[in-house]
Amino acid sequence: MTSLKLNRNWRSLNSLFGSETFTYVVKRLLQALLTLFLASMLCFAIIELAPGNYLDTLSQNPKISPETLKQLEQQFGLDKPAIVQYWLWLQQIVTRGNFGTSFVYQRSVASLLWERVPATLLMAIASLIVTWAIAIPLGIVAAVNQNKTVDRVLQVVSYTAQGFPSFITALLLLFFAQNTSPLFPVGGMTSIDHADLPWWGQILDYGWHLILPTIALSVTGFAGLQRLMRGQFLDVLRQDYIRTARAKGLPDDRVIYVHALRNAINPLITLLGFEFASLLSGAFIAEFFFNWPGLGKLTLEAVTNQDLYLVMASLMMGATMLIVGNLLADLLLKAVDPRIKLEDLK
Repeated sequence: MTSLKLNRNWRSLNSLFGSETFTYVVKRLLQALLTLFLASMLCFAIIELAPGNYLDTLSQNPKISPETLKQLEQQFGLDKPAIVQYWLWLQQIVTRGNFGTSFVYQRSVASLLWERVPATLLMAIASLIVTWAIAIPLGIVAAVNQNKTVDRVLQVVSYTAQGFPSFITALLLLFFAQNTSPLFPVGGMTSIDHADLPWWGQILDYGWHLILPTIALSVTGFAGLQRLMRGQFLDVLRQDYIRTARAKGLPDDRVIYVHALRNAINPLITLLGFEFASLLSGAFIAEFFFNWPGLGKLTLEAVTNQDLYLVMASLMMGATMLIVGNLLADLLLKAVDPRIKLEDLK
C-alpha cells in the first residue's frame, strides 16, 4: 500500500516537473533574473548621469557643517566610484536581501516599500477590475450595434476619454470632490475616525476613499480597451464559424458570449502584463493628487530628493511587475485557449 502511494506521488511529481507549464515558468524566471540584472545596471547608470546627489541639497543648509556632510557621504557610500556603489548595492541584495537604506527616511528601503505596496496594489486591482468590467461589455455592445446610434455614442465617449490626460481627469475629480464635500473625500486613504469604526466600517471607509482615485486611474485605460474590444469583436463576428453557428439556428446570446467572446478576448489578455506594470506609472498622478499613501507617491518623492537606493528599488519593482504581469498573462492565455502552446509565445 505504501509503495503504491510512493509510486503515485512519484508519477505526480514527474508529471508536474515534466509539464510544459512548469518548464516554461522556470525558463521565464531564469530569463527574468538576467533581465532584472541588466535593468538594474541601466537604471543605476541613468541615475548617476543626473547632476548632483542627495548631499547637494543638504549642503545648501547653513546649519549642516562640512564635517557632517563628509560623514554622511562616507555613511551612504557616496564617496566611492559609481561602479563600486553599484557592486556593493547588488552584493547586499544577493547576500542579505537588503536594498539599502533610504537617505531621507533613514530606514530600510525594503520596509518602506512593503508599507506602501498594499495601498498601490489596492488601487491598481480596483482600477483593473473597473476598467475591464466596463470596457469589455461596452466594446461588445458597440460591435454588435456597429454604425448604429449606440456605437457612435460609445465611440465619441471613448475618444473623449482617451483624449483627456490623466492629470486633467484627476484635477476635475478633485474639483468635483471639493464642491460636493462631504459626498466624496478630498484625499487620503482613511477618515479621521477610521480606527473607531467596526471592521466592516473600515472596509467601507477604504472603498469610499478609493472611488475617485480609481476613476482617475481607469478613464484612459477604459477608453482604449473598449475600442480594442470593439475592433477584435468585429473581426471575430466576420469569421466563417460564426456565420455557420448562426446558420445552424443557435441563439445570438450563445453565439456572442460563448463562441465569439472566447476568441475575441485572447488579444486583450496579452495586454494584462503591460497594464499591470503601467498601473504603477499611472498611480503616480492619482496618488499625488489624492494624497494616496502608495508606492507611486513614495517614488516621486525619492526622485525629487535624489534618494538613490529608494529610487533604484522602486524602478526594480516596476520591472518586476512587468515581468510577472507578462508571465501571468501568458499563463492565463493558455488557460483560456488550450490550443495555444506556451513555447510559441514570445
